[in-house]
Amino acid sequence: MAATEYSRPTFYLYFNDLHGLLETLLDEVKGGIVEGAQTWLSNESDGVSDLQKSLSSLVDVGYEHGTILKAVSDAAPSDERLEHVWETFLKSFDEVVTARIKQDQAIGVTPEFDALPVARALNRMDAGILINAFGAHPKAEKEEVRSAITRIWLAALYPFDAQFVIGNKSDGSA
Repeated sequence: MAATEYSRPTFYLYFNDLHGLLETLLDEVKGGIVEGAQTWLSNESDGVSDLQKSLSSLVDVGYEHGTILKAVSDAAPSDERLEHVWETFLKSFDEVVTARIKQDQAIGVTPEFDALPVARALNRMDAGILINAFGAHPKAEKEEVRSAITRIWLAALYPFDAQFVIGNKSDGSA
């Protein structure tokens, strides 16, 4: 509170404790991620280009809020309440990514595999990379992070298109 213009009583007017603040901040991060991913998650158009846009947005949100992600993930192992909040945050993405993978498998653009473990792995990878790249200063270059996660997601979900897209640098990478 010393770094803000607000008093300690003002903080407690809005939050019961530090946990409440971290939960609120994490909800804001989640909102930004979901908003950016909505086009791909809605499955209303091209999976590859929509996924690229969604991952670009994810990197932007991670760049802006990496310190919040790092704070929660660092504190979670030693705090049962925060661990539950962090796991709930991650699992919420597992469900929607799994649903999108299954839709793409049904139309034959994604190979057949058990969707939930792959969704879980991709989401945990993203969290780890965003925290590592943007959770402290100096921050990594956004384009390097964007390129790396895009290559992995495309190779995992759209291998038939990924060779073409990556080979033609459509994902913005070298």
